[in-house]
Amino acid sequence: MPSISEVLDSMDYGPAPESADHALKWLERGPFGHFINGAFTAPDALFTTDNPATGAPLAQVSQGSAADIDAAVAAARAAFGDWSARPGHERARYLYAMARHIQKRERLFAVLEVLDNGKPIREARDIDIPLAVRHFYHHAGWAELVVEEFPNHRPHGVCGQIIPWNFPLLMLAWKIAPALAAGNTVVLKPAEYTPLTALLFAEICTEIGLPPGVVNIVTGDGTTGAALVAHEGVDKIAFTGSTAVGREIRRATAGTGKALTLELGGKSPFIVFADADLDAAVEGVVDAIWFNQGEVCCAGSRILVAEAVAPRFEALLRARMGRLRAGDPLDKGTDIGAIVHPRQLERITGLVDQAQAQGATVHAGTAPQGCFCPPMLLTDVAPANIAVTEEIFGPVAVMMTFRTPPEALELANNTRYGLAASVWTENIGTAMDVAANLRAGVVWINATNLFDANAPFGGMRESGFGREGGRAGMLAYLAAPGPQGRAPLADSPAPVPLPAGGGAGGGIDRTTKLFIGGAFKRADAGQSWSVHGAGGDVIGQAPWGSRKDIRNAVEAAAKATGWGRATGHERAQVLYFLAENMDRRRAEMTEALVQAGSPDPAAEVDCSIRRAFLHAAWADKLDGRVHATRSAHVTLAMNVPHGVMGVICPDAPALLGFVSLVLPAIAMGNRVVVVPSQTQPLPALDFGQLLVSSDVPGGVVNIVSGPRAALTRVLAAHDGVDALCCVAPPEVCAMAEAEAAGNLKPVWTESAQRDWFGPAGQEAVFREFAVQVKTVWTPYGA
Repeated sequence: MPSISEVLDSMDYGPAPESADHALKWLERGPFGHFINGAFTAPDALFTTDNPATGAPLAQVSQGSAADIDAAVAAARAAFGDWSARPGHERARYLYAMARHIQKRERLFAVLEVLDNGKPIREARDIDIPLAVRHFYHHAGWAELVVEEFPNHRPHGVCGQIIPWNFPLLMLAWKIAPALAAGNTVVLKPAEYTPLTALLFAEICTEIGLPPGVVNIVTGDGTTGAALVAHEGVDKIAFTGSTAVGREIRRATAGTGKALTLELGGKSPFIVFADADLDAAVEGVVDAIWFNQGEVCCAGSRILVAEAVAPRFEALLRARMGRLRAGDPLDKGTDIGAIVHPRQLERITGLVDQAQAQGATVHAGTAPQGCFCPPMLLTDVAPANIAVTEEIFGPVAVMMTFRTPPEALELANNTRYGLAASVWTENIGTAMDVAANLRAGVVWINATNLFDANAPFGGMRESGFGREGGRAGMLAYLAAPGPQGRAPLADSPAPVPLPAGGGAGGGIDRTTKLFIGGAFKRADAGQSWSVHGAGGDVIGQAPWGSRKDIRNAVEAAAKATGWGRATGHERAQVLYFLAENMDRRRAEMTEALVQAGSPDPAAEVDCSIRRAFLHAAWADKLDGRVHATRSAHVTLAMNVPHGVMGVICPDAPALLGFVSLVLPAIAMGNRVVVVPSQTQPLPALDFGQLLVSSDVPGGVVNIVSGPRAALTRVLAAHDGVDALCCVAPPEVCAMAEAEAAGNLKPVWTESAQRDWFGPAGQEAVFREFAVQVKTVWTPYGA
């Protein structure tokens, strides 16, 4: 044992182990069954969960079967009616009790989490458990307020929730708390590697007297999760995990009507400008990539450093990395614990080996033998290096340099992910400018990995869609008003290309064209089809759009970036001018709708003009929020446009349906590629003339007519389309959702009849889908 003077001289850590006795005693209750309908089932089809730090078995847990999922969903369905009908105050009391009971057993939860997951006790004790408690307290408040704050909304019903192994209890809290606050019931599947704190939480549900069936927990592997996703009795799926599995879930839920939120992988940039506090930024890297062994979806794994300070920053970072302690997770002096499973360790080392073979230089700290990985920094990496492009999910960072802010942004956004980003600079102008242009759902300024129950969290692009936390997180567990119980939209016959010599006779021949990039263009296929009026007469020909026309339209929309940067007031002025020009051409539009067979042409034109005024009014009023989170921070939740949106319009009303979907999208700053009515596309194609005369910039609205199913498939699958709104028959909507899994774009579909002339035609859902929440954490008053 060293003397006090020797310790003060060396400043070495001594051992400070946390006892695991009480957690091991609790584990003696095993083997464990599932928690269904308020009670534990008899253990069956057991598998072992191990301590990753030692390899020793911890407990035996049941492998969930399709029959177990059936039983859990049936219990949740039976409980839903009573639970959702209870006053919010009653649900709040249960959520409050959950928070209090976790607090009363926080040491047991923390140690059990460490044994099962391998994370350091300091992180479980000081971060995971308190934040889980915070979520239950926060959502107890939402349960009190849900009726007042979300009028006309209703709970989805039975929610299937699948959580990962990196933050087992915290992810449980993120999922269960808002679901119960909104009035839903839950079937939760914890990760195969880390089910134990979920089973301990099930005991709390019993202790507080939670009604049977409100929370059900079924353990097992991926087949159990797949059975939950596929179950017809589930109304919503919430998944946190890998992008690959998220993509399969998107395809599996396509056309089922299940609501879906996905929080997936990331490859987050950590940007250090030359004027940054380098010592603080180095500590930021420790929190960004070496926290939780790097097993964090939003880990700042791509370090981008200004070239002028890169050598000094690298030296500081490598020195700090060399002082990190990897080892026993139960030791309070440990910085980096065990990797959750040997399979994950094998994946990490395999990717590092590939990166090294591609030219990377590997700098590594130290770690003991076993399921441990030393902290690593990879330099000399090209943008295409596998360590730069792929999510490693371990304590491995790559470092690259940049010279200018535009180059930093180009490197930062050069990824298929978009979960989070961290910006380090002493210049507030630089910080906010970069934050605004980063394609990420969460941006931290001079900080990293800050979380709070009142701060929306979620990604863009292949990092998923939907938000957890705060008001936006509550909305994910509530169904908006919609055309409930209405008849489904019927499919119309697909158009047939016009044969040679076909078409309408008499008068000067009229050639209708596609509208792309602010100009009228001939269809690439060189074909048209005949459009028939109400009496069956041919009233004109529509251009036959194809895959290439969609490609050209998406390219034109992608170039019109100035529209999204314009102020809401500037966009409003354009839309007001559009309404003015529509009014001037009222008679012409009415006559076109008479020919198209509109039941009430004058009313359709009048309502379309009023919609233009409505969305002009909203252009500068769909405000974000400032959330109350941590002290010394302002947490901004900004409503930002998706970028390029695809819009599939209903067959009728041909003009009003087009206007009601397109105008809210562009009012919020998006650019759109629109497939108009398949039966009556001419009013929408003629609308291009109004767009040109109303100062709508080229590329903001692009109109491609043609066979609806084929064009929808191309739009849904296109990687350049960031979101899709589809009002079409059920089979087209299902196909759109499945094809959108390619780049995991959010899709809003509706396949039921809607009264486009009434309030249903201008509901908030059209504006709300046109934006996504971007959360920006800024220092304030520190």
